[in-house]
Amino acid sequence: MFRTAPRYIRWIISVSFLFLVLMTLARLALFFFFKTTGQSFTQSIPAFWLGARYDLREVGVMAVVMLLLGTIRPLNAFATNLGKRFWFTLLSIFTLLLVLFYMLDFEHYDYLNQRLNASALNFLQDAQVSFGMIMQTYPVFRLVFALIVLVVLIMFIVNRMHRSIANQPADKVTKGSSWVWGILVFLLFGGGVYGHLGQYPLRWSDAFSLGDDHLSQLALNPVQSFFSSLKFRHETCDRSKVAAAYSEMANYLGVTHPDSTTLSFERIIPAVDSTSTPPNVVLVICESFSGYKSSMWNNPLNTTPFFNSMCQEGTFFDHCFTPHFGTARGVWATITGIPDVQLDKTASRNPAIVDQHSIINDLKGYEKYYFIGGSTSWANIRALLDNNIQGLHMYEQANYDAPKVDVWGISDKNLFLQANKVLKQQSKPFFAVIQTSDNHRPYTIPKEDRGEFKNVHYPDDSLHKFGFQHNDELNAFRYTDFCFQKFIEAAKKEGYFKNTVFVFVGDHGIRGDAAGMFPRAWTDNGLTCFHVPLLFYAPGRLPAVRHTMNCSQVDVLPTIAGITKKAYHNTTIGRDLLHLPDTTGNVSFVIDHDVRQIGVVQGDYYFTRQLATSKEVFMSIRNNDPIPANHATDSIHARLKRLTEDYYETARYMLFNNKKK
Repeated sequence: MFRTAPRYIRWIISVSFLFLVLMTLARLALFFFFKTTGQSFTQSIPAFWLGARYDLREVGVMAVVMLLLGTIRPLNAFATNLGKRFWFTLLSIFTLLLVLFYMLDFEHYDYLNQRLNASALNFLQDAQVSFGMIMQTYPVFRLVFALIVLVVLIMFIVNRMHRSIANQPADKVTKGSSWVWGILVFLLFGGGVYGHLGQYPLRWSDAFSLGDDHLSQLALNPVQSFFSSLKFRHETCDRSKVAAAYSEMANYLGVTHPDSTTLSFERIIPAVDSTSTPPNVVLVICESFSGYKSSMWNNPLNTTPFFNSMCQEGTFFDHCFTPHFGTARGVWATITGIPDVQLDKTASRNPAIVDQHSIINDLKGYEKYYFIGGSTSWANIRALLDNNIQGLHMYEQANYDAPKVDVWGISDKNLFLQANKVLKQQSKPFFAVIQTSDNHRPYTIPKEDRGEFKNVHYPDDSLHKFGFQHNDELNAFRYTDFCFQKFIEAAKKEGYFKNTVFVFVGDHGIRGDAAGMFPRAWTDNGLTCFHVPLLFYAPGRLPAVRHTMNCSQVDVLPTIAGITKKAYHNTTIGRDLLHLPDTTGNVSFVIDHDVRQIGVVQGDYYFTRQLATSKEVFMSIRNNDPIPANHATDSIHARLKRLTEDYYETARYMLFNNKKK
């Protein structure tokens, strides 16, 4: 059957297979040269399988280009001499670059135990020193010789393939058959480029689902690793600025053994009571849970009456500001305790900082769960979770006995009920994260709930006055409250409820007109993007109290750890909100990536500075009155400006210096 295909189709398949074999041999070489103690080939098979899929992506791009250009007769390697010369030149360049990438990758891994990434380009900033180090460390001339030999050998094989196919009888295929073969090959290699059968394409972060750093590194393809990290290579930190901010930040964070030389921010918190039964923890990350749209701040549309009743029974923080806008950034800050201050792409998409310590791992004896209605391949969140949370049980759309309702997977109600079904069966303490998504476009209300959940309709002027664009958005917000109610009602029927702390925090807010509930500064300066509820709900265990101190997503895990009374070590910015020596000094750091603006909220004031222009704004968020110019307010202004810079530089440093132990 293969011989019935046009000759250029046979050549494309043969050349593609050759490069796949060569890439596999390179991965085998990496495995055997850098194999760790106890690492067997059998255990590494999943890494080889995933690696083959990464390799197929690179080969697939080459094959599709060959296929499309090969349909042009002058560029057909079997129709004209020009076509043959064109392809041998192009494939020689491709082979040279591919072999060079793999050789550099091999040496890079030998040096840093990491696959080649774009950070290697930073050596060019001091090219003379770097060149000297390379010449004195590596057998450069032998490597260059090996590079030339390998390229010549591979191109010799490619040429033999071409000659063998060219010597076969001329194509005896119809035009229709040629089109069929072309479409089949396009679908085969195009599917290889996509790499997945699901909603999301194959991404570098999928390598970290293997649950082992060595297997993850083995699976990666150096070409993809390099280009995936290229956009982040200028994302770094200024150690001198971190050192200048260290004393202030170490004091703010309560570092017990400050050291401005090592820039250590570690705080070791001992267990409070090792004899008590540790509570279960359910952390709900709530999609687009804007404060001003909810009932907790007296929105007249009364969108979240059930959650409001929970806040009156729990420990509620009404001045919680997320560090940034965006779900991926919100999940990052909550799980790591570091604001995502990467300017161009989310931190979860940066392969160079995928390795992060999380307080979740310090909750010894806890089973860990993560529930999401769709897929964690979105925004490469899978790498953050799988690579950094030990023994994590991940539940995604395919794991549930519930129908998909839209692009985000199953409904939030079914997500909660499916999670409850798993959690009620647990006999050991558990820490579970549930990430919602229905309060998001396309604002789907599932058909199965349209009987019990009743949509409401308000005129546009009322909607706009109280923060909503249209009734679909309003009802999706109300549906979120409905889902919370269904979850808590179901959980109350189970044995785990009384020994569980439920934590709810918004992943971010939504920019909009909040003038009906808050002073104008909240709307005019975008604070509505960041203001969300933070609730610790455990009737009988935690007091019913409403706190007005400033706080953030980065404070969530330290506070949870404090509630569990477990020992933990904190290396990032978050603080235990229930055990602060001075609540008035707590700040909420925010960064608006869209306008490149950083700032802090503290008490009644909000300070911002634009990174590009250095323009500053200092405002009151308590009322609409201008801030009077006097010594006291000038002092507050200066303090918030300093805190903004110190917080920002420290967060940038922590992103690259918070590796798990």
